[in-house]
Amino acid sequence: MTTLFDPLRFGEISVANRIVMAPLTRDRAGPNQVPTPLMATYYEQRASAGLIVSEGTQVSPDGQGYLDTPGIYSAEQVAGWRRVTDAVHAAGGKMVAQLWHVGRISHVSLLPLGQVPVSSTARAAKTKTFTKAGFEAVSEPRALRLDEIAGVVAKFRHAARCAIDAGFDGVEVHGANGYLFEQFLRDSVNDRTDAYGGSFENRSRLLLEVIQAITSEIGHGRTGLRLSPVTPANDAAQDSNAQALFEYAVEQLAPMRMAFLHVVEGSTGGPRDIAPFDYAALRSRFKQGNEHGAWMVNNGYTRQMALNVVASGQADLVAFGKSFIGNPDLVRRLREDAPLAPLNQKLLYGGGAEGYTDYPALETAAA
Repeated sequence: MTTLFDPLRFGEISVANRIVMAPLTRDRAGPNQVPTPLMATYYEQRASAGLIVSEGTQVSPDGQGYLDTPGIYSAEQVAGWRRVTDAVHAAGGKMVAQLWHVGRISHVSLLPLGQVPVSSTARAAKTKTFTKAGFEAVSEPRALRLDEIAGVVAKFRHAARCAIDAGFDGVEVHGANGYLFEQFLRDSVNDRTDAYGGSFENRSRLLLEVIQAITSEIGHGRTGLRLSPVTPANDAAQDSNAQALFEYAVEQLAPMRMAFLHVVEGSTGGPRDIAPFDYAALRSRFKQGNEHGAWMVNNGYTRQMALNVVASGQADLVAFGKSFIGNPDLVRRLREDAPLAPLNQKLLYGGGAEGYTDYPALETAAA
């Protein structure tokens, strides 16, 4: 019987176990959004995960939505990330970069001078973001023009190439949590009347174009995607027919033979049952066209839930988020059924080593 601690190969990626460190924004990048040596230490400490998905990493300056989040589009950023991936690989781990464009979840103070956030819509989100002034309401966006869409696709292609140049084992496109792709996918946000609005086909178009561009640039076996069909994160209200929409999108994606699909079940970081959704049906759409692609599940998984879902064959990988913050040795703790250490909520965003790289491993904690 397959266990959570067995190795797995999916696409071009081989991992030592089925435990994934989920992407976690920590707001500790340096000037010019360059990863720091402290970030390399943080990820190295957690390299016993079968796979690490990096924190959200913007593909361009206009894709940034939070203070001090890293980028993956400049030579300086690539060099900074290379230090991170080298450290993770030296510790025996594997790591993919999460490619991110926040769309309307941003603030003018975070963007190049004179720019406002871009989105599928000109309607502002009712949410806040993290700036130099603390948590502030996001700025009103403008809708991307039709002639700008190809440029967005090109930015993701370039960022994917930068990720491979930086030593990542692959990429995960961030299509979840109310950011740019969900702003196009969901009819609760997308109010366009052009080729990127209206029908399932049109609202899925940007996501499909980006995945096609990335797979052609770095290979399908190094490309993954994160989706969150029903999360209300970042003021993305439920789509009028989420089940049919996401099944359509995944059916179109499956022939591209991505390495994995990472699905947030329920409300990101919140209730798993916030809205009805048949994830097994979504998985069947993915597997029908891509029998070798891995199915990664996420959101509120306990140790027993993770053991069960892998043993039953309902998932190939289980992603853990906040548990990895306070427990750099989470894989060992799960294997031994050891207690999990709490995290310091006050030190999640910004700052230095405190609440970041100073969480003790099991032996130190016991002593």
